[in-house]
Amino acid sequence: MNFYRRERRGEDLGIDIAPLIDVVFLLLIFFMVTTTFDHVSELRIVLPKASVSDTTKVAHALTLSIDRRGHYYLGGRELVNTQTITLYRALRAAIAAKGEGDKTPLIVRADAKAPYQSVVTAMDVATQLGLSRMSIATNKTAPAP
Repeated sequence: MNFYRRERRGEDLGIDIAPLIDVVFLLLIFFMVTTTFDHVSELRIVLPKASVSDTTKVAHALTLSIDRRGHYYLGGRELVNTQTITLYRALRAAIAAKGEGDKTPLIVRADAKAPYQSVVTAMDVATQLGLSRMSIATNKTAPAP
């Protein structure tokens, strides 16, 4: 039996970091591909003008938007149709998720050219659900000189 230990001279015994760099780049690519980015997209709604506009900010308000075609958007997501029962169910679920009950504030952002009936329907559904803190979003007009 030969227990002679050969010494390695001239070889550098270091850590090869090339595989480590490969793994780090693969992890980086994996996380970039699987990450979901939150695309905040506001509806392009032309708000009606009002001579008096209260600029009260409500932190925990539900926002119901109505576009010029009369389609409803709750929290930035379009409802599947414009039927009253669909709006009722969506608002009821959103109120339940907020956990504030009938004290939940509602901001109605209706396009200036939205059908009047859509706005009335939205406010009627909110009243049926017991919401009493409703606001209508408007743009403030310039004061007359």
